[in-house]
Amino acid sequence: MSTLSSIDSELFLFLNGLHTKWMDKVMIHITDMWVWMPLYLLLIYWTAKQFGKRCWWVFLAVGVVVLCSDQLSSHVFKPAFQRLRPCFNPDLKDLIHLPKGLAGGRYSFTSSHAANTFAIAAFLAPTLRNYRPWVGILMYSWAFVSSYSRIYLGFHYPGDIVCGALMGLLIGLVIWRLFQFFLIGKFWKSEQ
Repeated sequence: MSTLSSIDSELFLFLNGLHTKWMDKVMIHITDMWVWMPLYLLLIYWTAKQFGKRCWWVFLAVGVVVLCSDQLSSHVFKPAFQRLRPCFNPDLKDLIHLPKGLAGGRYSFTSSHAANTFAIAAFLAPTLRNYRPWVGILMYSWAFVSSYSRIYLGFHYPGDIVCGALMGLLIGLVIWRLFQFFLIGKFWKSEQ
């Protein structure tokens, strides 16, 4: 095992070991996308309020953000690296806490949860900041907590989360820049 992988495993075991019965229940719910539905509805409301009839362009862009981050993480990185999730790693299986049981897929690098949540945060925080300046704090807190839950549940190493988050940030910011330049800068201004 390489030094970097060893450090990642040790950090994983430390973070995964910080568990309590009540936190088990909380983290199981946090990792579920349905628990975040009030946040999603609030973001839809704010987007519709800020952009009016043009809000569909923002929703379409968010869809592209998620499509890119999820497909890259799930269908490019995971098959290419084939890094076993901690819960499937035979060297760790007796050492980790699995309050939700085993994860769905066998591979962990990179975390799709981290990639998707950070990509959405990186896109929506600057998109909505004129309407709600503090939305960035809310979005990045959501991304961080959701991503940490994946370590707590035994599904991802910290390195999976960090790399997924960095990939998501890059995708979200690139698509936001393209959205700003082409849609807002060119298309919407030409309508006026």
